[in-house]
Amino acid sequence: MQTYLVGGAVRDKLLGRPIKDQDWVVVGSTTEQMLAQGYQAVGADFPVFLHPKTKEEYALARIERKIGAGYSGFSCDASSKVSLEEDLLRRDLTINAMAMDDQGNIIDPYNGQQDLKDKLLRHVSTAFVEDPLRVLRVARFAARYHSLGFRIAPETMALMHTIVSNGELTALSAERVWQETARSLLEDNPEIYFENLRACKALAEWFPELDVLWGIPNPPKWHPEIDTGIHTMMVLQQAVKLSDKLTVRFAALVHDLGKGLTEPENWPSHPGHEKRGLEAINTLCDRLKSPNDCRELGLMVSQYHTHVHQAFELKASTVLGMLNRCDVWRKPQRFADCLLTCKADARGRTNFEDSEYKNAEYIWQAYEAALEVDIKAIVAKGYQGKAIKEQTEQQRISVIQNFKSFYLK
Repeated sequence: MQTYLVGGAVRDKLLGRPIKDQDWVVVGSTTEQMLAQGYQAVGADFPVFLHPKTKEEYALARIERKIGAGYSGFSCDASSKVSLEEDLLRRDLTINAMAMDDQGNIIDPYNGQQDLKDKLLRHVSTAFVEDPLRVLRVARFAARYHSLGFRIAPETMALMHTIVSNGELTALSAERVWQETARSLLEDNPEIYFENLRACKALAEWFPELDVLWGIPNPPKWHPEIDTGIHTMMVLQQAVKLSDKLTVRFAALVHDLGKGLTEPENWPSHPGHEKRGLEAINTLCDRLKSPNDCRELGLMVSQYHTHVHQAFELKASTVLGMLNRCDVWRKPQRFADCLLTCKADARGRTNFEDSEYKNAEYIWQAYEAALEVDIKAIVAKGYQGKAIKEQTEQQRISVIQNFKSFYLK
């Protein structure tokens, strides 16, 4: 029985990056022997165990053979005769197919170290095409290591395209697609994930509402970058600079989906795209089974980002209406995140990347001013029922109007 550190821990150790989790492969053992030593079995599809003390994962070396569609259509041989090299051969990328023994020696049968030096994401074998999840995983790795100069090998991108062409992506579960997407959105360069999925035609399979944005023009005066797909990726980049929240980054991604529904004869204008985007966002979120907080913020930003961009032109009553519909009185942090995403949208344009954006500040301060209206005092004056709400609304409109006059002096 021999134990080896494998996969991402070895890769990141060689890259000098922090190691979050350690995975181990055990060669020359059986399930019975692992259990006898106090390991706890946790694997449903193949033999994986938790160490009795460290609780790290230890898996028996295994060989997988494709027997059906999708990422779960495999048979597994985890006998004690499976070698380390055979186990590493089934992995996705060469940089993930290295192992380290207890003496610190690197076992690298598929030249992962060379690909690390060359900053190349390259598949281990043509068996790569047997698992459609690898399309998303490789795109995610490209996003994670983009800042280090990594790129996907052309031959690996070709295999990713083959997987898509074979219709294998349809076998993926929404949960797995969302998991890879969410992890990618939290990387420093999430736009690389979506750009690579588009390059291999995978974006159209799971994100058609996003995929159609490339090639749709915007008014050059406001969008020197012109293309809506490019603008969306720029907004996502700005969102990364402003926030590490998944909700904010997702909202940045979907804020302009309504432009994909604009009739071409109206281009480059997109009248009403804010509300048209709501259906597209709901459809995408239903498909991905994305969390409610991501959906809610995405819908809010889609519907109200133009309001925020035109903040100084809005009537006080319109501002209050937006605050009410966004439920800012009960959920102020969500509205703050909406304003932050609007700031990312404003900056996600060529030559506007470092522009000042007072609109969000103005709207937030208008909310804080309206928040000072004393409802208890209104009740104390004898107002009842609907009259309380009417008086509150009137006073808040007056406060917002006075604040606007003060702010614009």
